[in-house]
Amino acid sequence: LHMKRKCVAQAFFYLLLCVPWGSSCPPSCQCTERAGAKAVLCSSRHLEEIPKDIPKDAVFLKLDANSITRIPSNAFRHLSHLEELDLSRNAIEKIDRAAFKGVAAGLRTLDLSSNRIRSIPKEALLALNAKLRLANNPWHCECALQEVLWEARLDPDSVQDITCHTAPREEYVGKPLLQVLDAGVNFCSVRQRTTDVAMFITMFGWFAMVIVYVICYVRHNREDTCKHVDYLKSLPSTQGHAETTSTAL
Repeated sequence: LHMKRKCVAQAFFYLLLCVPWGSSCPPSCQCTERAGAKAVLCSSRHLEEIPKDIPKDAVFLKLDANSITRIPSNAFRHLSHLEELDLSRNAIEKIDRAAFKGVAAGLRTLDLSSNRIRSIPKEALLALNAKLRLANNPWHCECALQEVLWEARLDPDSVQDITCHTAPREEYVGKPLLQVLDAGVNFCSVRQRTTDVAMFITMFGWFAMVIVYVICYVRHNREDTCKHVDYLKSLPSTQGHAETTSTAL
């Protein structure tokens, strides 16, 4: 009986050694197979952050309908096989520049729709080859978002739902970004003009300060000179003193 238990224990130990740890499933998720590839389903699990123990061989990852607020740098770096990533219907407000580092080459679909994203570093998206869904976010229409729209691979079915929640001009608010750009608006040129005006104002301010300093300096020296002249005039004349002495002699 002792030998039998020992054999069972050894068999169980060897079985643990053979299990690929990268294939373990997070307790809050369900892991399954889809077309022969690993799918990790973590939808509607009240998650507030991205699970740390997602299997390394995951190809499909669904994190939709949770309460995730941020995508930190290297959040998916260990998931080199990842092809589809669904982060829709969360509360995402911030996406770090290196959020998708390590999965940029293989990712085919990235869904960020229906979050709270106002702006996003263009570096986080332009390195991706994935088809992007960015609809139904409170976007602030600016140059970076315009560059994303021009250069990234956006899902054509959802691009019309990228609307300006805020914008440099009130007339753009509530309109689809694509419609605003089609009307000839260029947010990048607006930013350049704003930068030029700010630089001009700064230079004018410095120039005005220099002029004021010079005026004050000249005025101060003039007052000192006048005081010195008045002082010299108040002194008794040497020539008059000499004439008085001669007469006395």
